[in-house]
Amino acid sequence: MSAAATAGLRLVPRRFSRGRLLAFHLLEGAAAALGGRAFYRRTALSPGRLRVRRERLAIDGLPTAFQGLRIVQLSDPHAGPFLGRGDLAHAVDAVLALAPDLVVLTGDLITHRTEEAFELIFDLARIRARLGKFAVFGNHDYRGRREHEIAARFEREAGFVFLRDSAVRFAGGERDLVLVGLEDVEEARAPDAQSARAGSRESDIEVVLCHNPAAAPWLAREGCALILCGHTHGHQIDLPGIRALAPPHPGDRVQHGATAIITSRGLGALGVPLRVRSPAEIVCVELVDGSGGIV
Repeated sequence: MSAAATAGLRLVPRRFSRGRLLAFHLLEGAAAALGGRAFYRRTALSPGRLRVRRERLAIDGLPTAFQGLRIVQLSDPHAGPFLGRGDLAHAVDAVLALAPDLVVLTGDLITHRTEEAFELIFDLARIRARLGKFAVFGNHDYRGRREHEIAARFEREAGFVFLRDSAVRFAGGERDLVLVGLEDVEEARAPDAQSARAGSRESDIEVVLCHNPAAAPWLAREGCALILCGHTHGHQIDLPGIRALAPPHPGDRVQHGATAIITSRGLGALGVPLRVRSPAEIVCVELVDGSGGIV
């Protein structure tokens, strides 16, 4: 494992020129004024459009307590011009239909302003999960450096606990499940994977929440069964030329040694209320006993 994965992990942020950002915001404003939010809800988040993606993860020696455990991942809602209060109603219904044991939210709640995140509380508060609801921040969520306000209100009003370079342990008898949450590797002041993993034991089954999949290969290790990421939107508009405007998408699921890395396409949209060949999605990962390979 690299030194970056065992101490403060830092990647170089992507940065656009001021001219490109201005053009981006003008396009976004025009799309919003023309009814972009209603259009996106209808074309990306409605029944038949929103994808429920099911994955199975085989873990050698999985304790009986965790066999069949379902982890449901939501990512990148990007509340703001194209998504607000009530727009995730169908997504929440789909989550509840999966009867999740754990629900995780892997960042980018907002698009521009902290207040946008609070529009999500109405929908997300309806989610129930047997072992709880947990979240990490994405790069957008640090705008204004008010992420502590988001964490406080989401825990109080929606029941989501933010894991900020920290972890939570679930007892499984012979082996425990440890859910580790990392600060964003682009925008957090001092992301520290070592601190987040300080309480992990060699026998633990580790699941890591990390917004940016670029960091995942550095975090993969023996004992880490799964890393859940978002950030890329699956390119959002997956067409030649246009896809280069989005962060690189490593693939929906890749294996890095003993660790499965799953990257969600997310729920929201940036720039334009449009997805092409990259549907908005919910990811459901079911743990099963097996040989440690992909089922």
